Amino acid sequence: MSGDLFGPLRWRWKSEQQVKIQTKMYQHNGTIDLTVEGIDSQNQAVYQEFMSFLSWLRNCAVFRDLDSGVSPRALKPEIRDQYLDMEAKIGNITDPDRTSVDIWKSLKGPNASRETRMEVVACIAVCQFYCRLEGGFIRDWVVGNYFSRPSNLPSNQWIQYSTTSIPILPKDLVPADLDCILPYSKIFDIEAFIDALYGYGIVARVFRQDWRYVLLIDENTKTGPFMMDLIEPHIAQTHDRTDFDVSNLTLERRYTKDLGMRVDITRLSDPIQLETIVDNIRNKKFQVLRPIDKTVTKRIEKMKSRGWTQIGTPLSFIPDLPSTYNAVLMLYPPTTVLYQNLVTQMKKIPGGHVISIEQIRNSNIEALYENMKETIAKECPGKNPNERELFHGTHGDAMKGIINRGFDDRYFSPDGSWGMLTVSFSNCFFSIFSRQEI
Repeated sequence: MSGDLFGPLRWRWKSEQQVKIQTKMYQHNGTIDLTVEGIDSQNQAVYQEFMSFLSWLRNCAVFRDLDSGVSPRALKPEIRDQYLDMEAKIGNITDPDRTSVDIWKSLKGPNASRETRMEVVACIAVCQFYCRLEGGFIRDWVVGNYFSRPSNLPSNQWIQYSTTSIPILPKDLVPADLDCILPYSKIFDIEAFIDALYGYGIVARVFRQDWRYVLLIDENTKTGPFMMDLIEPHIAQTHDRTDFDVSNLTLERRYTKDLGMRVDITRLSDPIQLETIVDNIRNKKFQVLRPIDKTVTKRIEKMKSRGWTQIGTPLSFIPDLPSTYNAVLMLYPPTTVLYQNLVTQMKKIPGGHVISIEQIRNSNIEALYENMKETIAKECPGKNPNERELFHGTHGDAMKGIINRGFDDRYFSPDGSWGMLTVSFSNCFFSIFSRQEI
């Protein structure tokens, strides 16, 4: 099944519902032929699942390989001694040779807690079923040692239900849940997973959505319930970006002291390395790595309410493109600050109206720009190139040229509304001469 995008989906439907699904992909025009053999209600359910996939795909800039992140590695030797407690937790989750005696201690021993029981469930998913652990549990518990409980609310009252019938736990419960990506090269059987949990006395209820399994675990346990998401691998491939640097860590089977990254943010103009992420977590700092729309704003507020501090300039990170592609355009959300600022500027142009704003991702042009900026900076006081954000109006071939080759001032008229862009290397500043204030 390795390399088969919908292989796990086809196996699941055949195993659970006796429904046969055939897919044929046409790379030359980006279409997929789908054939389903089942009763009408099953056919409709399969259709909805594929439509869910397409809804995720529409918001994806780079359809990524699940192995395209940063492979797990240990922290640098000079600081590892500061994080031995973290490495012990990583081993509890990723070591397939962990003994049953040790597992039972985490479940029933004198030091057993909600978090150690979550470690056991994660261990079973990662080591026995080849899942990959991601997200908040690594950030909050494995690295950060953070945990909190709702005040004045006993654990048997934590669970509430949404209109979708999916259980909801209190927002001030930390860590909140486990996020796992199902394997794309091995068969995953949800019934076998539930049986494996039950073998250790762990009871789970399963809720199915179009793109994931949602599990409610330890519903009647004194340590308190927790949730688990098991995300389909073809859906995970559309998750090409990350909100925050501190939410980008992964754990994998047999990497018993190592942390990986879900998406590679080490190739930014200002690279974010593993040690930086770990230090940020321990100091409750985070950097935003995608446009701040309404959803990201809520997540930022949630982090700040838990005592975290936002640092640095928010970035709009898009992963590197496959070698066969030169550039990609990504729609900018209208609710972002940058979008609204540009709309305000454009209103100063008579008759100007913003239809959409797209971000260009061109790795070659960006690398060239960063090299030029670094060269200019060496000649500037304090090595500050005094970079400025500007915009330029054009159309037709010039617009296409910007996407593939960058800005070309042959198309830039000094007699236009916004004047002529000038880069002064001697004085190390960017200036714009214009007839209108912007």
